[in-house]
Amino acid sequence: MNERESSPREPVRYPFKFSPLLIVLTVAGFCLCGACIGFATWRLVRFLGEGDLSSFYDWIIFFLLYFVSILFLVIGISMLVKSQYIITDDALITQFGIIRQRYELKKIVSVHLFRGANKLAVYFDDFHTNYIVIVVKESWYDAFIRELTSRNERIAFTFSTAEEEDEIKKKK
Repeated sequence: MNERESSPREPVRYPFKFSPLLIVLTVAGFCLCGACIGFATWRLVRFLGEGDLSSFYDWIIFFLLYFVSILFLVIGISMLVKSQYIITDDALITQFGIIRQRYELKKIVSVHLFRGANKLAVYFDDFHTNYIVIVVKESWYDAFIRELTSRNERIAFTFSTAEEEDEIKKKK
């Protein structure tokens, strides 16, 4: 084993590529959270002015409105800021905001590039039933595949053309 193979390499990060629809839905969620915080504040001001301050039920409602609104804001912001794929020496880590999932590289069987559908899939079994779809910029597909296969040489790489994908669809 030479020196390069024995020393750990730096993790490589590939940012998640958000679709325009997901960005619009996230912004709409931010607007909804802002409206909920505004509504809760308006109700709280009214409650403090003319409500029964000893009502435990009313205090719980205000707490829940603020808590849920702030929680959704934090989740939405973390998704936009910290969604990425991380390739380390022994794992492929998908991070979608605060949600992280780790896949061991030794469990990855193959990577397939669907040129017609323009999708990249990572398979964990030979039957192609256990997989994840990688959503990064198209220009990063080659670098992602090279990095993944260089860290585990047993990972096979295949691709299919648009014509081959159409043939498979016709057979079904």
